[in-house]
Amino acid sequence: MTPAEIDALADRIFAAIEVGDVETVRGLYADDVTVWHNFDQVDQTKEQNLATLGWMSTHAAGLRYTDVRRIVVEGGFVQQHVLTATARNGVAMEIPAMLHVHCAGGRVTRIEEYLDPAQAAPMRG
Repeated sequence: MTPAEIDALADRIFAAIEVGDVETVRGLYADDVTVWHNFDQVDQTKEQNLATLGWMSTHAAGLRYTDVRRIVVEGGFVQQHVLTATARNGVAMEIPAMLHVHCAGGRVTRIEEYLDPAQAAPMRG
């Protein structure tokens, strides 16, 4: 993939997550994608991650990626951002995160995500 293709893929994924469009994300993930998190060191499957994204969109409003800094690297990109949203209980959240995303064949093949899950606690009620 070219750097422009990788950058466009990243834009599409995050735009879909912001509006809760899990089906678009499904199409942008490779069938065997894995999503690893630093806080539990477990690889989620495609379906597990899509369920997490769907849950997020029903437990928080106004999901937005702000302060986005992205560097396209060979085979993917590294992105730092702040995910902002309002939990159903009205609490505003800011969740800084860093991702290393691997891409091939026009799809995401692996995500390594670094964040503090305590900052998402308002979503869990």
